[in-house]
Amino acid sequence: METLRRLLPSASSLIIFEAAGRHQNFTRAAAELGMTQAAVSYAVRNLEEQLGVALFHRIHRAVELTDAGERFHADVTLGLSRIQKSAEDIRAKGREANVTLAASTAFASMWMLPRLAKLRADLPDIDLRIQTSVRDLDLDEEPIPLGIRGGDPAKWPRYHAALLAPEVITVVASPAFVESRGYPGTPEELLKLPLIHLEEPVRAACDWPEWFASAGVRYPAQARRLAINDYVLVIQAVLAGEGVALGWRHLIDGQVRSGALVTVGGHVLKTDDAFYVVWPRSRELNGPARRVRDWLLEEGRLGRSGEA
Repeated sequence: METLRRLLPSASSLIIFEAAGRHQNFTRAAAELGMTQAAVSYAVRNLEEQLGVALFHRIHRAVELTDAGERFHADVTLGLSRIQKSAEDIRAKGREANVTLAASTAFASMWMLPRLAKLRADLPDIDLRIQTSVRDLDLDEEPIPLGIRGGDPAKWPRYHAALLAPEVITVVASPAFVESRGYPGTPEELLKLPLIHLEEPVRAACDWPEWFASAGVRYPAQARRLAINDYVLVIQAVLAGEGVALGWRHLIDGQVRSGALVTVGGHVLKTDDAFYVVWPRSRELNGPARRVRDWLLEEGRLGRSGEA
C-alpha cells in the first residue's frame, strides 16, 4: 500500500474526481461537494499531475473525460461505491446494537437500574437506551422497539405483549418509621398513619381507596397530608420517614429484601392487571432487540419465582 500512498497521497481527490466525472462539469461537482469550482479544478489538476496523464478534455465552459479518464473513472466509481456500501453496513450494524426501551420513570429507576450491571454482563455488545415518559409512548410512531406497559393487553391490539410481572400491591414503610410509630399489622391501623398518595398524572394506578376496599375496609374522607405525582418521589418520601405508601411488589422487592423498606398493613392486593414487555406487531424485532426482550422476560420470571 506504500506505493499506492505515494501514487495517490489524497483520497479526497478521488471523491472530487468521481463527482466531476459523473457531472462532466466542475461547477456542479463543486456544488454537490460544498466546494468552490476553483478547488475542484485544482484537485483534478493535482490528480492528473500525480498520474501523469490528462483525465479531462477542457472545453469552453465544459469538460469531458478522456479515454484514460473514462477507464479510471469507472474503477474509482466502483471502488468508492463498495467502500460506501461497506461503511453504510457497518453503521447500520452499529445502530442495530442500540436498543431503546420505553418505560416509566419508576420502572427505569426501581426495576431497571438495579439490574443494569447484570444486563451489561449478560449482553455486553448491546447498548440499552431507556426512554422515560409520563405516558405510554406509541412505539410505532417513535419508533422504539420495546416498551413496558401496565394494564390489560387486550386493550393494546397493535402490540405483542409478554408477561413481566403481575400487579401485586402491598404497603411499605421505612424501618425507622415503624420503630418510632409501631408496626401497623392491619389495614385499620394504617388509617391512623400519614398516608402518602400517588397522584399519577396520566397512567391509571391503584389508589388508597381502592386498596382499602380490596381489604374490606371503608376509606373515610380525609384531607390528604402528602400527595406526589411521581412514584420514585413517593418511595423517597417513605424512605425519609414521611409516612406509608402503596408498594408495587415488582418495583419495591429489592428494597424490601435489603431492609430499606418494610411491608406493613397485613394485606396484599392482587389485581387482574399485570406489567408486560410490549413490541409492535407492525414490524419484526431485530436481533439485539429480541435478545433484550428475552433478557427482560427471564429477569421477570426470576422475580416471580423469587430468584432475582
